[in-house]
Amino acid sequence: MTSPPASADRFTHSTGDFRTIAVHAATVFVGQIAVMAFGVVDTIAAGRHSEMALAALSVGSAVFVTVFASLMGLVQALLPVWAEMHGARRPADIGLAARQSLYVCAAASALGMAVLLHPQPLLDWTRVPAALQPLVRDYLAVVGWSLPAALLFRAFATLSQAIGLPRLVTGLQVASLGVKLPLSIWLTFGGAGVPALGVVGCAWATFAVNYFLCLLALALLRTQRLYAPLALWQPLERPHAPTLRAFARLGVPAAVSILVEVTSFTLMALFVARLGATASAAHQIAANVAALLYMVPLSLAVAASARVSYWRGAGNQERAARLARRALGAAALVGAALAATVFTAKAAIVTIYTRQVGVELLAARLLGWVALYHLADSAQTVAVFALRCWRVTLAPLLVYGALLWGVGLTGGYLLAYRGLGPLAAEQTPAAFWQAAACALLLAALALGGMLHRVSGRALPDSGWR
Repeated sequence: MTSPPASADRFTHSTGDFRTIAVHAATVFVGQIAVMAFGVVDTIAAGRHSEMALAALSVGSAVFVTVFASLMGLVQALLPVWAEMHGARRPADIGLAARQSLYVCAAASALGMAVLLHPQPLLDWTRVPAALQPLVRDYLAVVGWSLPAALLFRAFATLSQAIGLPRLVTGLQVASLGVKLPLSIWLTFGGAGVPALGVVGCAWATFAVNYFLCLLALALLRTQRLYAPLALWQPLERPHAPTLRAFARLGVPAAVSILVEVTSFTLMALFVARLGATASAAHQIAANVAALLYMVPLSLAVAASARVSYWRGAGNQERAARLARRALGAAALVGAALAATVFTAKAAIVTIYTRQVGVELLAARLLGWVALYHLADSAQTVAVFALRCWRVTLAPLLVYGALLWGVGLTGGYLLAYRGLGPLAAEQTPAAFWQAAACALLLAALALGGMLHRVSGRALPDSGWR
């Protein structure tokens, strides 16, 4: 009796792993969509309130997302560390590392709040119109105080995803949408004795939801037996320098990479603001759609990196490498399908957000570029998450800096306001989306090739099988 060929065995393993990744990714996706629905609710509420409120939300949310997502990278970069410990059957080490991550959250919160509560230098540098600045400052003054809760919940989410428990995270995120939706509408438009707060009402709703999520996460960690093997509720140890240095070597380059990636996206809103309220409102719609689309590759990237790191921790390097490559191919296919859908339905999508004709026309044009942007974003997101499984973080940072800031943000600024070579200044937010899409396409090619080389070291061949 002969044993099955190695290729058949690999196929069986791949099918099982992809089933696990698909379930994990679908669960993460539902939770992320619930979180992104926060932004959709705010965008629609602000848009229905006034054009000025929507423009202020565009700027204020861009600043908050830039700060939060960058600092979140310090915590999220620990996912492969915890997933490897899970694969190696070392639950007590996960608990110790999780407690040490609290120091990371504390330092990140202090840094982020310093920026959010004192945004004037940033608003002046990006030349946000003076009429918008008071509303933006008021918005940030509220959401800034929610940052510690948001980062602590992100630590809980990363830990749960690393050990294969994404359903608990998703359950909390979906439940919180039931809090966010009525609060945003009520506080924005007022009622029941509460004055209409406009865009600041959206900020207070975000504040309430972040602390709601944080408290529920702590309750789950305390009461759910699934977390018991981690022995989380031990006295907090003093900062352990070797552990924190290891976190920094992985987390700081990853966080700076996210900072570059996010600012190449969110700083567009600040630069677009000088084109007027209509341009800012249209850009906010395009940015919101792009962020919603991003949840698909992000969910796949989180699930794939958890599984890849699990097999690396278990000592099966070849299986981890093949899985990373297949995840990249899946991301490209799904990204192409979603990009085609957005391009085809862009006019209908815009009408969900606004009925203001000028905003509708401009936003529909921007969504055509958002489709191309997403196609590249899908592939590069999975590639960069997979590279972190092999602790490759510096090279992606250099790629991001050169392409996303150099080609995307700088190129978009020049194309919009000064002209670029033979091209005259466009004076439209479309210039930023055109440059950003080109930059992400180049980044996807570079990072995909990098993953191919890194993962190839664990394979007996160099094909893309």
